[in-house]
Amino acid sequence: MPEFPADVRCSEKHEWARDEGNGRIRVGITDFAQNELGDIYFVDLPEVGREVGVGDVLGDLEASKSHEEIYAPVSGKVVEVNEALIEEPEKVNSDPFGEGWIALLDASDAGDYEALMDAEAYRAFVQ
Repeated sequence: MPEFPADVRCSEKHEWARDEGNGRIRVGITDFAQNELGDIYFVDLPEVGREVGVGDVLGDLEASKSHEEIYAPVSGKVVEVNEALIEEPEKVNSDPFGEGWIALLDASDAGDYEALMDAEAYRAFVQ
């Protein structure tokens, strides 16, 4: 079973969200998702300042097995992106919940985060 930390919540599309406090939510793709994609060699990041709703496309990942869109697990405004992924997209594979994060959002609805699956529910979902 792929890794899934207890401090993140997850969407059915395999994006994770971590509450960073002050209404900020850090997002990325799960270990399960990166494993399914294979070696990631390109990440198209969202624009800082962009407003997104739940399920909106944040960006794209190109990998050895597939090309997939990244969806927003919560609604809000993109306030930061992980620019390190431009030069080192493989961080999404090696550390999806750490250095492989995609974007930081200023969440517009706290209920979006609460509606996501917790670690236990996500583990059951992917089995």
